Amino acid sequence: MFDSLGDKLGKVFGKLRGKGGLNEDDVADAMREIRVALLEADVALPVVKNFIETVKLKAVGQDVIKSVTPGQQVVKIVHDALVEMLGGDTQELTFSAPPSAYLMVGLQGSGKTTTTAKIAKFLTDKQRKKILMASLDVYRPAAQDQLAQLGTQTGIATLPIVAGQKPLDIAHRAMDMARKEGFDLVILDTAGRLTIDEEMMAEVEAIQRAMNPVETLLVADAMTGQDAVNTAKIFNDRVPVTGIVLTRVDGDARGGAALSMKAVTGKPIKLIGVGEKWDALEPFHPDRIAGRILGMGDVVSLVEKAVETIDRDEAEKMAAKFQKGEFDFNDLLSQMNQVKKMGGVGGLVKMLPGLGNMSAQLEKANLGDATKKQEAIILSMTLEERSRPVLLNASRKRRIAAGSGTTVQDINKLYKQLQDMQTVMKRMKKMGMGKMMGMMQGMMGEKDQALIAESMKGNADPRDLLGANPFLKGKR
Repeated sequence: MFDSLGDKLGKVFGKLRGKGGLNEDDVADAMREIRVALLEADVALPVVKNFIETVKLKAVGQDVIKSVTPGQQVVKIVHDALVEMLGGDTQELTFSAPPSAYLMVGLQGSGKTTTTAKIAKFLTDKQRKKILMASLDVYRPAAQDQLAQLGTQTGIATLPIVAGQKPLDIAHRAMDMARKEGFDLVILDTAGRLTIDEEMMAEVEAIQRAMNPVETLLVADAMTGQDAVNTAKIFNDRVPVTGIVLTRVDGDARGGAALSMKAVTGKPIKLIGVGEKWDALEPFHPDRIAGRILGMGDVVSLVEKAVETIDRDEAEKMAAKFQKGEFDFNDLLSQMNQVKKMGGVGGLVKMLPGLGNMSAQLEKANLGDATKKQEAIILSMTLEERSRPVLLNASRKRRIAAGSGTTVQDINKLYKQLQDMQTVMKRMKKMGMGKMMGMMQGMMGEKDQALIAESMKGNADPRDLLGANPFLKGKR
């Protein structure tokens, strides 16, 4: 979502970094370009004005003008201002004595019902909460059935449907069932409307007063831009919300809704929807988003994603093979699947500092199609061929090419890639673990290396890795 804005800001900062020193005219020119970039990203005008004033006031200070690296100093100032604009500290979901209630509100079509199921799945998997979902939407055809289907798909309990009940009665029945059956949390999915109307607001107000939810979450579609911000403001004026869930953040929206939401409504974005899958829901971290926008990467999220997706037994087997200098097509296939689980090469590159701009180039190169082709080649091999690549003679390659819909040349390229990896493994074996560890410490420092190791074991918070980035020190 922030790719276009990130590219434009990157060009602005590129000019600043090329200068040995900065004067006020340099800063003014940069602020003018940043202002245009934010407006084109659909950020609300008052928010842009306040942002530019804040940054300019700090950027023209003597500490920046006389700094050895003034361009980097300005980037840091912009980063800190972006974090503040996005909400400052990360705001997590809260709970009270069970059963507590979450109230889901929003316009029809914003993805509210699907998001209800995603949040339930998220809290079940991450925090081991026992959750009951209940649909209070008695107006949209099959709305209650939809939530029941989502409950079946995610394995989350849903309140049995009783025809003819009023929304408030359904909410009371859900809380009563939760108390009797030991649920930690009830998520109440209220009815959406095509537009905000008095009847809708009155109904939601009545439910909120009766249920006293610990969280009232407004679901807003990021693709609607400033309309999402305006909707959030109107909702909050009538039904005080505690947080916002922004959906379709993975789309081609310009990012203005996310950048404006906290400043305009005063309410934090707590979660963002980044895809259609059930696990495509993430906590909203202002500092990490700011880092991605400015091309600083997001190493913390990368480590967290690795911790969640890596199969430890598989990783230990792979490490043992690496130490022996062995690497076959089974290992290569396993690595491909691991990268796929972590969002693909393009998704990983975006999280690495300084490599964000490469993601667009990787997409143009169609690396995803190349990976699918390589996967098809390996899956067309026999088990023996995968574990003993040396068996691949001309006739076997022709058979594999016919089975995978590729050419012998494609197979030769993949074989060469495997041989290159085997060579690297053998060199690593000769160097020994002592030398490898020394190289790693030289590249990233002992503390950060230890933190990564501990986070992979589940003994440390990956957010401590922020200390590795001088711009992000102290951010959480």
